[in-house]
Amino acid sequence: MNEKLVRFIIVAVAASLHLVAIFFLVFEIQRTSGEIAETARVMKVTDLAELPPPPPSPDPVIPQVEEIAEIMIETDIPPVQEVVAAGALYVQVQIPAPEVFLPIHQVSVPPVFDESAIIADLVFPPIALRSGIEGRVILELFVDNTGTVQRVTILREEPEGRGFGEAAVRAIMGRTGTPAFANGRAVSVRYRYPVVFRIR
Repeated sequence: MNEKLVRFIIVAVAASLHLVAIFFLVFEIQRTSGEIAETARVMKVTDLAELPPPPPSPDPVIPQVEEIAEIMIETDIPPVQEVVAAGALYVQVQIPAPEVFLPIHQVSVPPVFDESAIIADLVFPPIALRSGIEGRVILELFVDNTGTVQRVTILREEPEGRGFGEAAVRAIMGRTGTPAFANGRAVSVRYRYPVVFRIR
């Protein structure tokens, strides 16, 4: 009999613990849902038109300027006044016309440069030299009537991106030689100038 009583007590205690746990779970769920409903009930959407207008800003303070006193000084010496004729102050500035560079076929004598000086100033690009790459550049030189290279344009560079074009421009830009001649007078000319880079 003792054994049946012990079993009954264990089952009763286990059942009562289950009931207590279920009770607390139900109560906790109801309390949480009540809080959510309460929070949702507190929210209020307000239309901007219903908001009260902002308080007016105070008027900016404008500093007061003191009145300037006009002082007149009388003198016996009359002021020097010089009457200038109409258009006398007009200064005519002559804008020089842009220099015209003739194409090479319109000149009788092409410009001449010291080839040995150009070769001496020509620096082989280090990247291409280390890679063993040779190159060729075709430049367009704009030489004025004094024989000075005013502008250089790279027309073609083979291979590109190895520094051959920049090296050729550095060697030739600003160089002075004998100018081109047309009909016996020095003229400005533009012409193509090839530069070849070879490894010796």
